[in-house]
Amino acid sequence: MRFLYGLVLQWKLDIRSKNLLITCYIVPLLFFLLMGGIFTSIMPQMKDTLIQQMIIMGVSMGAFIGLPPSLAETYGSDVKKIYIANGVPLYMPLASMFISALLHIIIMCCIIMIIAPIIFDAALPSNILNFFTGLILYISTSLSIACILGLAVKSQSKLTMVQQMLFLPSIMLSGIMFPASMLPDPLEKAGKLFPSTWGFNLLMDNGMQFQNLWYLLLVFVIAVAVISILIKRTRCT
Repeated sequence: MRFLYGLVLQWKLDIRSKNLLITCYIVPLLFFLLMGGIFTSIMPQMKDTLIQQMIIMGVSMGAFIGLPPSLAETYGSDVKKIYIANGVPLYMPLASMFISALLHIIIMCCIIMIIAPIIFDAALPSNILNFFTGLILYISTSLSIACILGLAVKSQSKLTMVQQMLFLPSIMLSGIMFPASMLPDPLEKAGKLFPSTWGFNLLMDNGMQFQNLWYLLLVFVIAVAVISILIKRTRCT
């Protein structure tokens, strides 16, 4: 019950957050409206993958740019002492922020899926269930990495730099701007280090295969283990 109350409270705080409004809604949707028109005008065949491309960008923005500052503000300040003093486990605010961000990003993805076929005649995924299963896994993996950033990097200036180091390659090397096969071989291999590359393949029609799943699952499990260690260390500092 306490966790549910915390989740509802976090949801209300996020709705009023300008940072979340910008990173989870305004920027991804403006990018979608602008680049969607450009992509489909230059290469009409991109209508078949437009939804997946725009969702990858939106998830990367919402996860890597939106979530870490909120976590850093909570766990890098005296706010955490308030939780400790009131007997609230330190994982609870993180879990609340994680789930709230997950829900907001899913809403943004649904908006893209609704608008894209109307405005750009984009093709919907052939299997909606598989698509959303893969989407939730991809978002969760991206958010788990974002949680590590928010817990591990205390300085806001350093955090901003690290966020960009994750976000920009996630967009440029994932294959959503242009086919990854056009990249030099070292950059193509480097792109496979980022969840966005695997998420893009996973969200494609017939992409729900183990060859696209294993890396995201591995990264998520490792990230959860690292987060557990960081939270324990945070309590001691």
